[in-house]
Amino acid sequence: MNEIYKIFSVFKKKILITGAANGNGRAIAKGLGNAGGDLYLVDSDYHNLKIVADEIEKNTNNKVNKFYLDLNDKKKLIKFLNKKFDYDVVINNAGVSRGNHLFNYTDKDWEMTHNINLYVPYKIIQKVSQNMAKKKSGSIINITSLAAELGFPGNPAYVAFKGALKQLTKAATCDLADSGVRINSIGPGYIKTNMTSKSWKNKKLRTTRTLRTSMNRWGTPNDLVGLVIFLSSEASSYITGQDFYVDGGWLAKGI
Repeated sequence: MNEIYKIFSVFKKKILITGAANGNGRAIAKGLGNAGGDLYLVDSDYHNLKIVADEIEKNTNNKVNKFYLDLNDKKKLIKFLNKKFDYDVVINNAGVSRGNHLFNYTDKDWEMTHNINLYVPYKIIQKVSQNMAKKKSGSIINITSLAAELGFPGNPAYVAFKGALKQLTKAATCDLADSGVRINSIGPGYIKTNMTSKSWKNKKLRTTRTLRTSMNRWGTPNDLVGLVIFLSSEASSYITGQDFYVDGGWLAKGI
């Protein structure tokens, strides 16, 4: 392999991906699997998790480790993390969104959003980074959102906890950097997935969000794959504590 390509390699790296059955997680799993990664996929959607794992195995002839896990169950999460699979890369992709106006927001939706979008990444980082530190290497990638940077209406919990995950990335960086563990965040803009389907199906909202980007289009889950591979590889060996936004120029656009 040409030396310039070797630094971007994820070949045989053990990679944990949460929320891997659908949307962004599915595309990330396929991208890393096709690049030769040794995948450990987690999701509560058994049907689609099996489909994506089978597809990757068919394309690569490599075994995919899949785990049906409800991340909202803290006891099961800890039991899974105690298996210590010695990951090289961890991608905290799983997330939920429960929209409602602040006046009507329920404690149940607040607590679920907190658990999946913040507690789960925190606990995963805490557990897996200890093994990474022993071998003085590892990359952790937290999938945040434009909502980590900007306020959006009708979803206070999602905005709050994606912002908190961005700051957790920075806090963890300070604790982990001297142990060789890197941690960064990727904030997708408006990507066409099941989570954004309501906005996509509303012609007015779709147009408004399209025009808000500099590139005049919504993203696709595949738009995240290149950056994920970069941050998973040795090409990003001196990058940690950073927030990358894959948003078609949303944050950069003024008038």
